[in-house]
Amino acid sequence: MSDGRLSVFKTYKLYVGGKFPRSESGRVYEVTDSKGRWLGNAPQSSRKDARDAVVAARKAFGGWSGATAYNRGQVLYRVAEMLEGRREQFVREVAEAEGLSKSKAAAVVDAAVDRWVWYAGWTDKIGQVVGGVNPVAGPFLNLSTPEPTGVVTVLAPQDSSFLGLVSVIAPVIATGNTAVVVASADAPLPALSLGEVLATSDLPGGVVNILSGRTSEIAPSLASHQDVNGIDLTGADAVLAKELEIAAADNLKRVLRPQAVDSAAGADWSADPGTHRLTAFLETKTVWHPTGALGVSGSSY
Repeated sequence: MSDGRLSVFKTYKLYVGGKFPRSESGRVYEVTDSKGRWLGNAPQSSRKDARDAVVAARKAFGGWSGATAYNRGQVLYRVAEMLEGRREQFVREVAEAEGLSKSKAAAVVDAAVDRWVWYAGWTDKIGQVVGGVNPVAGPFLNLSTPEPTGVVTVLAPQDSSFLGLVSVIAPVIATGNTAVVVASADAPLPALSLGEVLATSDLPGGVVNILSGRTSEIAPSLASHQDVNGIDLTGADAVLAKELEIAAADNLKRVLRPQAVDSAAGADWSADPGTHRLTAFLETKTVWHPTGALGVSGSSY
């Protein structure tokens, strides 16, 4: 700078349990832009960091899944509000991370904000879409209601550092799950900055936990972790995805496989997201009730 002042470089940290720890391993790795210019040092998460994130997610699950769907929608909308307030920061970070012009990066950030609002609106509606009263041939009926699966590992897409990231996190927590997110290895900085937004947006600590580092190093221990209930393989390549599916089978995790897309073009994260990610980590509980004068509840399966 002309006045000789040195810029204050940002120290990026993990986001685990509502706090910002450094990696337990003490390791960092350089993150560069599309032209090879240095952007920052990101923490290199270890398996211990991954285990800590699972503990935090499990601790937060009871409160978050027990909150009303309306309340969860309010919290997700608050995330959109806070993100809108830091729009310029994320426009810069996305432009640097993905090699985009400022105008294209602004469109990505605006779409990410809109995506939070989209899923906020679905929190108290998805139950009406996938649940309901089921007619039965007998003096009884049953009610089917969706419930969250639990702790979900989310491997963020490698080709979209922000819109894709938001598109895989928001539906998981909108339905009451908690998440352990592994950010894009090459472009993790927008994800780590998102942790700062989540920490100031009324989202309880531990509902979303964000790790950075090499997906191939962190993901296997999460896939085989006995307290992880589901895994989204979006950010894994074909070889790693197969390895993780095998590891996940050990305790019958729910596995969301990447949608079939043109491998050259990649996924179109700007498209209408639909509801498939909302339902991917939901379980259906069916409760039986007798009809008539007796108002006694039946069995739950």
